[in-house]
Amino acid sequence: MKEYRTEAWLPTTKKEVEARGWDYVDVIFFTGDAYVDHPSFGAAVVGRTLEAEGLRVAIVPQPDWRGDYRDFKKLGAPRLFFCVSAGAMDSMINHYTANKRLRSDDAYTPDRRAGMRPDYPSIVYTRILKELYPDVPVVIGGIEASLRRLTHYDYWQDKLLPGISIDSKADLLIYGMGEQPVKELVRRLSAGEAFHTLKDIRQTVYVADGEEAVLPDDVVLFSHEECLKDKLKQAKNFRRIEEESNTYHARRILQQAEGRTIVVNPPFPPMTEAEIDASFDLPYTRLPHPKYRGKVIPAFEMIKFSVNVHRGCFGGCAFCTISAHQGKFIASRSKESVLREVRAVVDMPDFKGYLSDLGGPSANMYRMKGKDGSICRQCRKPSCLSPVVCKNLNADHAPLLELYKEADSILGMKKSFIGSGIRYDLLLHRFTEDKLNQSARAYTEELIARHVSGRLKVAPEHIQPEVLNMIRKPSFDLFVRFKKAFDLINTRQGLNQQLVPYFISGHPGCTEADMAELAVATKELHFQLEQVQDFTPTPMTLATEMYYTGYHPYTLEKVYTARNQEQKLAQRQFFFWYKPEFRRQIIQALQRIGRKDLIARLFCLPPARNFCK
Repeated sequence: MKEYRTEAWLPTTKKEVEARGWDYVDVIFFTGDAYVDHPSFGAAVVGRTLEAEGLRVAIVPQPDWRGDYRDFKKLGAPRLFFCVSAGAMDSMINHYTANKRLRSDDAYTPDRRAGMRPDYPSIVYTRILKELYPDVPVVIGGIEASLRRLTHYDYWQDKLLPGISIDSKADLLIYGMGEQPVKELVRRLSAGEAFHTLKDIRQTVYVADGEEAVLPDDVVLFSHEECLKDKLKQAKNFRRIEEESNTYHARRILQQAEGRTIVVNPPFPPMTEAEIDASFDLPYTRLPHPKYRGKVIPAFEMIKFSVNVHRGCFGGCAFCTISAHQGKFIASRSKESVLREVRAVVDMPDFKGYLSDLGGPSANMYRMKGKDGSICRQCRKPSCLSPVVCKNLNADHAPLLELYKEADSILGMKKSFIGSGIRYDLLLHRFTEDKLNQSARAYTEELIARHVSGRLKVAPEHIQPEVLNMIRKPSFDLFVRFKKAFDLINTRQGLNQQLVPYFISGHPGCTEADMAELAVATKELHFQLEQVQDFTPTPMTLATEMYYTGYHPYTLEKVYTARNQEQKLAQRQFFFWYKPEFRRQIIQALQRIGRKDLIARLFCLPPARNFCK
């Protein structure tokens, strides 16, 4: 195990800067999270990327935005620009529950301490920096900025807001994964180009005064003001944004807002193996900064002994932000890069031999891509799995099986678990090539027999076909089939493991009757649900657009959504049918919606006792 000195981390204070003998800093990064020098934390990734470009980089984690702004002044002005990120989560998801109640803790803060970041840090931090240093450019990024790059619905203010560049006054926004755009930015600055002239860097957003000249291939959206007046126009905008975010040959997007034009440049192509390896192979300590010694950062503890093998997800779930931020195309690390990181984890002093996760956004998409790349380059679909598995998808699990085998053979490794979510539809789908079917069967056996830490997480989300279609999830019948396979392999292997399904209530298209059917179906499968969530609208997702506009952006048909607190709680209560305190109100609800037939099945009353065996 390496012994690290404070100098192994990027500096966070003036004293640490001076200890390096620096008389200036090129880039200063402000983040809403604690500073953990690990590839799962965006500030560390961008900081290390800039460092690899030869720059002097400092990070100021969780600055105090109240009072005299001393944290924003302590390092002075950088030579090139400031970077700002709200952190690894949208700040409003971090701060509030689905019921808009203030959370009492923060997993990205030492000892879970709440109140260490403001609402919308991307806006608050940037405004402070522009007030203190009006001539220094500010670049915002991270998931909060990325998902708010154009007109978006904000659930917590219950209103439509313009792209975050307008409110924050940032000079540039980097969306998605930041390594490629930030490298091009600094290389062009180093070549002598002025910051304000850099308008064509891929995966960046800038705001032009007045109207911007429209190029032949540009996508021009309805303006922010038009969307405020007409929700149907907002729904139409979303489809164009999502399609451009998930295609190889994306076009520039323009949208007018408050008399200015937001310009979204197309994204970079998916990272190559060499590019993603270079990012993960940077000299991270993989540890929190020494300033947090003796304190616990829960988000770090959760990923401390885990390794991410790829980025991207081609599932395209309606409520998920992964494809909007990381894209649908899978960027996989080389086996050698992954194994190097696994060895680094094994070398940690408190590692007990168990890797908590060898996964990704979806655990079993490593190295998967289209058989014919030319078809993928023309495709504009946001999902490769919905409504059916794409015939062009090469869903070969063999590389992942090989990776598991080699990781488990490393000295000091007892077992590698898969903590990320599994797409069981990839395992149960029957492909035309028998090789893919064989690898899926082998993966299913290997996964359940050797890589489950007692409980395997999967996410059917619902049971009703109409709701699943809205969510972009497969038929619930597939979950039932997977459960049978799970139970069979457990029995054959002499194991006593648990399958843990995740379900959601209040999703657009879901009614009380749908939730009642879900309760009955899961009860009859002998589940008492514990991993459940109430739908929370987050910017730049299909589900949020349906929630706000009342229309499905792809069909323009009207969609029912539980909007107020009473409607949302009426759906959520069905998760807990087995708790005595919910029984009376659930019976009353079923009587009110005309589903008395489900009362007997749910509570084992005649004539439905045969369902309760």
